[in-house]
Amino acid sequence: MIANFLSLGLVTSLALLAGSPSLARCGDYVPQPKPQNVARDVVGADLDAIQAQGFMTFAAYENFPPWSFEQNGEITGVDIDIARLIAADIGVEPRFKLVTAGETLEADLRNWVWKGPVVGGAVANVMLHVPYDSEFTCRVEQVVFTGQYHVEQVAIAYRKDAYPDDPPVPAYFRFDSVAVENDSIADFYLSAFPGGQLGQHVQRYADYTQAMGALARGDSMAAMGPQAELEFALTDALDLHTPPLPGFAKARWTIGVASHFAYKPLAYAVDDAIYAAMQDGRIAAIFARYGLTYSPPALR
Repeated sequence: MIANFLSLGLVTSLALLAGSPSLARCGDYVPQPKPQNVARDVVGADLDAIQAQGFMTFAAYENFPPWSFEQNGEITGVDIDIARLIAADIGVEPRFKLVTAGETLEADLRNWVWKGPVVGGAVANVMLHVPYDSEFTCRVEQVVFTGQYHVEQVAIAYRKDAYPDDPPVPAYFRFDSVAVENDSIADFYLSAFPGGQLGQHVQRYADYTQAMGALARGDSMAAMGPQAELEFALTDALDLHTPPLPGFAKARWTIGVASHFAYKPLAYAVDDAIYAAMQDGRIAAIFARYGLTYSPPALR
């Protein structure tokens, strides 16, 4: 489900950018409309108001383990724990809104950061798990993209008994089965593999929880997708690696947060909180608690 965010949202945008003729950054920028004459609860709140009210709101994707999901009636995940760090640094209580991934990242940012959904609800102060690309930021000027905290990449999980000597690479899937999330970035890549050679061996599932379940049961020999989603579901019978992926437009991307463009002090405070937690190891510790490999962006 959340891979629809990665594939139909920003990763689709990034793939298009990566495949386009080289342009100067923001060279084809066209100004976008900013929100006009909307109520205060629609466009968020400034830092002083947040501190005065004693809480701040975070939008996080639902059913998105290990990043944000419900377990035993509690909202948990890497992004949720990072949000708690941000709120603690600002001195307020965190409150969470779990949202469904839309067809594009632009739609998600419009609904949950700068305008609000068409029916019901309001924007959050901060949206979590927003992939960052410098070209994309030019096109969504209503949003401040900040607080970069992890570099995610595409990986391949596999059964150790199926590949005792050499981990699989995409060319293996001409003959071997591979599980993916339907309409995900991995699905797009494998489906477009030269000559459509892999199509009959790609097994599509509703999400990576199901794809990794199929791998664990032995219904598939491998699974391909974002590393953290695969790694979170590894068992003793499975392993994972990150091989070179020829022709992959965007096999690595940086993850951060987003906030409304009108509230720069809030964006600065969030960025400072994340930066401090990266420096002192608190974010690395969060990843370790979920059994994940942490790949920090370059510190400023």
